[in-house]
Amino acid sequence: MLDYDKEADAYDATRGGEPRAAAAAEAVLGFVPRNAQSLLDVACGTGIVTRRLAAARPGLRVTGLDAAPAMVRRAAARVPGSVLLADSRQLPFPDGVFDAVTTVWLLHLVEGPQDARAIIAECARVLRPGGVYITTVDKALAHDVGSDIDTVLAPRPRRPAQDDADQVRAYAAEFGLHPVGTARFRGHGQGRSPRSTAADLRRGWFTMLPPGEPLTERFVAELESLPDQERPRPDPEFTILAFRKPSAG
Repeated sequence: MLDYDKEADAYDATRGGEPRAAAAAEAVLGFVPRNAQSLLDVACGTGIVTRRLAAARPGLRVTGLDAAPAMVRRAAARVPGSVLLADSRQLPFPDGVFDAVTTVWLLHLVEGPQDARAIIAECARVLRPGGVYITTVDKALAHDVGSDIDTVLAPRPRRPAQDDADQVRAYAAEFGLHPVGTARFRGHGQGRSPRSTAADLRRGWFTMLPPGEPLTERFVAELESLPDQERPRPDPEFTILAFRKPSAG
């Protein structure tokens, strides 16, 4: 897994920046009730989405939380006084205190199903009855856009997807959350080019392909043989699922 303390300074620039953040915030807010008063953004990263959630709903009290100190420092500059350093598997809040909880681009990062399950359990716990939980799913699949780059990378080894949509639905059901909808949004500016993908391989962004290994270098060589080395292929389209905690009674 990447060291997100080291990634913090360059994170936004390499992940679609403000256009992607705007698309993500808009999709999330489509499921947040207009009368919601509080939202917890779990694994808020640099706060680039968190800030937009807060700005779009002046009556919504938004709290961010992340486990990486460097990310928390950047997020705190964007949402002053509203960002905490904490583990998403052990949220530092009592039961039933938020009207909405989000995990945007988190579940795909965790080590195993026990972590994904623990995170969803905690999100369900801190939701008020009637509150909504909103999460991204199937992130790796979003990047498979049918391009020549995807053809080259198709045989690569992959980690089991901890954000598999069906598994996320199963965990949500286990903790009493009912599905209420799904939406998709573009990852603006994240279309891969052959050159940028080869660079990502060499810096270890593909977790099952360590830099310098023969298999990694084979994929790099194949990518470097593709035409239009600098031309980005289509942007990914991300998926979010929304769930509701039943109202009391």
